[in-house]
Amino acid sequence: MKTKIIVTLKNGILDPQGKTVEHALHSLGFKGVRGVRIGKYIEIDTDSSNGGEVEEMCKKLLANPVTENYEIRSEGE
Repeated sequence: MKTKIIVTLKNGILDPQGKTVEHALHSLGFKGVRGVRIGKYIEIDTDSSNGGEVEEMCKKLLANPVTENYEIRSEGE
């Protein structure tokens, strides 16, 4: 089963990479950009359809629960 995980910084956490991209977009003439946040996209292919197992992967390794949020999407969603 293929599972997609999207990891983003929590609101209020400074995102220096996002700020750098925002400034670069402004310098390229995209003046309407008001904010950029950078995250991670992870795709896992497993034998198991156990959503709880993927949740544990996120909690233990793939995301930092103190500073990041994550969203888990199964292939059918």
